[in-house]
Amino acid sequence: MKSTRLRLISIISVLLCGAEIHAAETVEFQPYEKDSLIHEISAPSAPVITDDYIIFTASPEYRSVGIAFDFEDYRIIHPYSVLTGTDDSGNSTRKHLFYCYERQHRTTKLRYRIVVDGLWTTDPMNPQTEYDESTNLYFSVVEDPQSIRIATEETESNRVRFIYKGEPGLTLHLAGNFTNWDPWIYELTETSPGLYELELPLPAGKYYYNYYIGFTPVLDSTNPEKAWTADGRSASVLVIN
Repeated sequence: MKSTRLRLISIISVLLCGAEIHAAETVEFQPYEKDSLIHEISAPSAPVITDDYIIFTASPEYRSVGIAFDFEDYRIIHPYSVLTGTDDSGNSTRKHLFYCYERQHRTTKLRYRIVVDGLWTTDPMNPQTEYDESTNLYFSVVEDPQSIRIATEETESNRVRFIYKGEPGLTLHLAGNFTNWDPWIYELTETSPGLYELELPLPAGKYYYNYYIGFTPVLDSTNPEKAWTADGRSASVLVIN
């Protein structure tokens, strides 16, 4: 609870204090795929989602725009760049501002806010928002319904990929009846901010398990199957055929 309160205080202070953003830079070079995607966007629009990128755009009327993400605790403001074009008279014009986010491994949802000319706000180009009662703020959200399902599951015969989603930067272990509930044998790897994975070989059977942050057990939120064990534990349940 202490770390959660501190994180909420940090978010509120970062969002309410305002921040200075450097003027957006004009784009002169991008990798071919990214450059093609950026130039296909003719006007500011809702976030454009591809397998590798999410492109956020904003009106060229703004002096500067930045974007901050939940997985970075809104501490880093990434500046938008300026996409320029040429009008009928051959003069250089600002087409729109944009930020190109390179998608992290298996990430399917991003929560963010933007800073427009020094003021924090939700993304006016994105109608999807979430209200956070703890901060009394709205946040913009990007979700990709076509993305791979992120959940603990059997990946192939007698192998299981364990998944945990939570705060970034944790030291997270896995324990269950297959480790005699020893919480120090297996440690999950953080494969993207707040997403932890571990793949293990397990023979057919019924398994009870929990994740551990220190000595604190945590249920697997990606697995709806839960039960009380014979010794009174609340545990996630996985059956391998």
